[in-house]
Amino acid sequence: MSELDQTLPIDEAPYQRRIRSFVLRQGRLTKGQERALQTAWPQFGIEYAAQPLDLDQAFARSESKKILEIGFGMGDATAKIAQTLPDYDFLAVEVHTPGVGSLLKLMQEGDIQNIRIIQHDAVEVLQQMLADGSLDGVHIFFPDPWHKKRHHKRRLIQAEFVKLLCSKLKAGAYIHVATDWQEYAEWVLEVLRAEPQLQNTAADYAEKPAYRPLTKFENRGLKLGHGVWDLVFRRV
Repeated sequence: MSELDQTLPIDEAPYQRRIRSFVLRQGRLTKGQERALQTAWPQFGIEYAAQPLDLDQAFARSESKKILEIGFGMGDATAKIAQTLPDYDFLAVEVHTPGVGSLLKLMQEGDIQNIRIIQHDAVEVLQQMLADGSLDGVHIFFPDPWHKKRHHKRRLIQAEFVKLLCSKLKAGAYIHVATDWQEYAEWVLEVLRAEPQLQNTAADYAEKPAYRPLTKFENRGLKLGHGVWDLVFRRV
């Protein structure tokens, strides 16, 4: 589904193993996605590089809020949010090529100018490309909950990852996580509450912010009586 979908231990070096929050799967590109990759990537794509990225330069403006979106799937929600918030800029990170092509296609169709895309591991993007205190917000929508207890170590939302996110946030910036799996919502709430640099904006779970659109999957689940939990914490 997204950057956060699945994970497998991958050898970083002969002496080191790391658990990633995804595994690259070969997906078939539609002709429209392939065309968008060829025509729109040069304008809206940013190649991964192990050096700091100037966000103001990347978006050609400095007065806008800069939001990182991790794992945008096929990009429908990202495109809608960017249209809803034209004064914000969105750095969208995804590893799966069909999703990248899909979002680029939506951007072309909607003449959306305030999104840039990096096709790479979000953790390495945070570590290598984003300066401390450079973000006004982070969106992580419907990450893989990894239901089985033995797989919980593969979940993206972990204490160490949250500390990394906090280092990139400005004071007053926010982290917004949404999930449709209650046990994972409870996990995320516990992890975020335990981080002293964050403060909850609600007693526990927040009302869905107006900017986050309902996805087709989410709508289907709500009709079946499934819950959705939004968590919004701010950097103190």
